[in-house]
Amino acid sequence: MQFNNLPEKSTTASNTQQSLLSTHTVLRNTYFLLSLTLLFSALMTFVAVRINAQPNWLIAIIGIFGLMFLTMKLRNSIWGLASIFAFTGFVGFCMGPLVGMIIKDYSNGANIVMTAFGGTGVIFFALSAYVLTTRKNFNAIGGFLFVALLVAIVAIVANLFLQIAALQLVISAVLVLIFSGFILYDTSRIINNGERNYIMATIALYLDIINLFQNLLILISAFSGNRN
Repeated sequence: MQFNNLPEKSTTASNTQQSLLSTHTVLRNTYFLLSLTLLFSALMTFVAVRINAQPNWLIAIIGIFGLMFLTMKLRNSIWGLASIFAFTGFVGFCMGPLVGMIIKDYSNGANIVMTAFGGTGVIFFALSAYVLTTRKNFNAIGGFLFVALLVAIVAIVANLFLQIAALQLVISAVLVLIFSGFILYDTSRIINNGERNYIMATIALYLDIINLFQNLLILISAFSGNRN
């Protein structure tokens, strides 16, 4: 009988077990933090709607990107947790004017918001469950999604000048598909050891969800909204 390979096999099994444990820890911490940040973000959206906050795109862009990069900088410290709540709270507040406009301009505005919220939840949980169940690796689609997002951003900038309503709907529909793909991609990165920092993983999934919600909101209001 030969036992020469036993230590190597034992080491490999131990490393695999440690990797699985690390993945489960990151996944658990990510979903817990994600749920808290989404709740806080929703609260700040509610505050913005109640005080009738007005959109200021310059402040919004500076604040969102500034807080996001600050959170990335602090991701390995306890201050990263404070920063991510500041970031998600600010994003939620910036969503307030859009949500408030829909509630105000449409007789079924509240239903539109709830439908978009429910649709976002169904898409997120369905896609996440698929990745977690199959453990399929979607890392290969990352490059395609990034290029598609850049093209969509160029189209958004162009439509700021063109002001074509139909183009806005096409862009929103494409962005729904893109951020659905990012949910697959970002979840896959967590379970396949592509992302080991739960703060960074939370930021990625949070942005996927918020952008998915925003574009569903635009589409549903366009096709199902009853203007006052």
